[in-house]
Amino acid sequence: MFTMRTLLYGAALAPILLLTTLPAQAATWVLDPEQSSVIFGYTFGGDPYVGEFKNVEAIFNIDPLNPAACDFQVTIPISDISIDSPEALDYLHDYELFDVDQWPTASFKADSCSLESLSSFVSEGTLTIRDQTNPMSFPFNLDVDMDGGKLSFHLTSEVTINRLEYGVGQGYWAGTGEIPNEVTIKVDVRAVSQ
Repeated sequence: MFTMRTLLYGAALAPILLLTTLPAQAATWVLDPEQSSVIFGYTFGGDPYVGEFKNVEAIFNIDPLNPAACDFQVTIPISDISIDSPEALDYLHDYELFDVDQWPTASFKADSCSLESLSSFVSEGTLTIRDQTNPMSFPFNLDVDMDGGKLSFHLTSEVTINRLEYGVGQGYWAGTGEIPNEVTIKVDVRAVSQ
């Protein structure tokens, strides 16, 4: 006889059973750009705005059954930022903010992860923007499912970074009156095994 407890137990057990079908060692997974987005949100003059980092490249090795051995390599082409306002885009590209002529890409690298709950992890690594590299904890949820007959990772996260810690704000933009220090980044990506 099926009960609510049975159904809940089955729902909780399903991801674990799927994970056990993965190879015993870490596999290499590559981000699928068609099913992925990296959105950033900020305010300017008190009004909220969003933009998107396009053409992000990411390769990661992770075994959900042994997360401590994970390896993330993420490259973010700052020059490919997409935003509604051409004027705001010019400001972002300018030397006082991202200075894309000097530093066209940002990067995140991590070499360890820890399991927080059934599908929640935290990776420890470094984020580099412009010429500034700082330690960064990157919490994320990771689900495994089937996509087109292949195992697929679905990774989601939301983190807040302080732009001034990375030199994104020189001269006039070093103040936080118009643009606050905090920038929110929302990650929703899929990756397939290689």
